[in-house]
Amino acid sequence: MAEPKVVTACVLIIGDEILSGRTQDANLAFLAQALARVGIRVIEARVIPDREDAIVAAVHAGTAQADYVFTTGGIGPTHDDITAAAVARAFGVPLCRNPEALRRLQRQYSAAELNPARLRMADVPLGAELIDNPVSQAPGFRIGNVFVLPGVPRILQAMVGGLLGRLKGGPPLLTRTVTAFTTEGSIADGLADVQARHHDVSIGSYPFVRDNRLGTALVARSTDATELERAVRAIAGLLDTLGVEPVIEP
Repeated sequence: MAEPKVVTACVLIIGDEILSGRTQDANLAFLAQALARVGIRVIEARVIPDREDAIVAAVHAGTAQADYVFTTGGIGPTHDDITAAAVARAFGVPLCRNPEALRRLQRQYSAAELNPARLRMADVPLGAELIDNPVSQAPGFRIGNVFVLPGVPRILQAMVGGLLGRLKGGPPLLTRTVTAFTTEGSIADGLADVQARHHDVSIGSYPFVRDNRLGTALVARSTDATELERAVRAIAGLLDTLGVEPVIEP
């Protein structure tokens, strides 16, 4: 029987404010976790400046390597919100005022409030499918395998919540964590042996400090629940042989 296909995604975080450090991205972690629940694995994330050629290049690269591409940011009403135009250019289609997007904005804003800047939020690439925005009405859109979303976390999260059911994923990626008060260097050789024996499980090692004590979180990920459980038991057994108490998180 053929193994189920791994469905992948690339996330493009767009905004000079992220690159400058003035704003901290809050969307990548949410997207990666939400997509993992429907069997879509984020394999790459990039932070892209508000520059059209950079966005076009990143969209081309993302669509070439992943099943889905998600962009965040750059679809608001200001002059530096250029994501829609860049994505249209990447697909070789014009940017057009979408009648349905315009109707949604008209429900949200009065005629006096719906100025030329806000009207820009109704401009999407020709042929794009709108993504509902239950918070502020201004929609995102999908064209090809690219989903264009806002950068405001509260709005993005609401939009993704309604979007997940439309995505076709693979088997969900399951995760188990074993923690112990030990250092990475103390377990590195044994952990490499565990990984070598469990090819269908990805094992990561992440140090932490808790109550002024050094510890390591060992995170095992797999789409195979049985293999994942075997790997977790092997990790716990390794720690036991080293005289370290493992804590297996549920």
